[in-house]
Amino acid sequence: MAASAARFRLSIPIRRMTRLDHRRRLLFDRHVLHAGAVAGLACALSGGLVYVGYFVHVLRTARRAPVLPEHGETVLLFGKHAPGGRLDADFSARIARTAALWHARAPRLLVLLGGAAPGHPAEADVARDALLAHGLPGDAPFRLEKTSRDTLQNLRNARALLAADAHRGRVTLLSNRYHLARCALFARQLGFDWELCAAEPALRLTPATLWRLAGEAAYVCWIDLGTRYARLIGHSRMVARVS
Repeated sequence: MAASAARFRLSIPIRRMTRLDHRRRLLFDRHVLHAGAVAGLACALSGGLVYVGYFVHVLRTARRAPVLPEHGETVLLFGKHAPGGRLDADFSARIARTAALWHARAPRLLVLLGGAAPGHPAEADVARDALLAHGLPGDAPFRLEKTSRDTLQNLRNARALLAADAHRGRVTLLSNRYHLARCALFARQLGFDWELCAAEPALRLTPATLWRLAGEAAYVCWIDLGTRYARLIGHSRMVARVS
């Protein structure tokens, strides 16, 4: 009976989970916890220097990311939590940058990423409606991915969607500056040929941005060190969590 219940819980589609449920599911995943323990130990043994190195990497990525991609033929627009379809300042910046790219040189494909909790519109739908309001035509080459709930799922599902379209070539990862190092990490893990595009014109080091950068540095440290360790010891299940 317990085994049947467990199978039932695991079979629940991700799109039906609330945001809190999804975070709890990740937090209590034993492979995720294992990776976190490895990263935490590395940071502790280095006196925090390992974390500082990742913070510098995240900051440098955020500062140096271009606003005009070199290729820009296939743009992956990362969604953001938008309860009730309401865009916050960060999501609005992503939309505005995507619209600017379209009006400057229309991409061949716009992949809008992100699902939502039950009873809320998917982030991809919110993005599409906002882009139409910014002047994109109704026949713009949208592809909507509406089941993912985090950055890794965004890219996994985008990879499957692009494979179904027989897509080859570079993709442009478009998000807020503080988020780009995480996007790049997962894109590299998943085998994308990628480039970055920042939503904001420049990085503004406000207290809120510094807090976000600090959190992203911890996350990138956690995932990157955990993955490297898993590959070193040949732990295929851990590696599969980020590939």
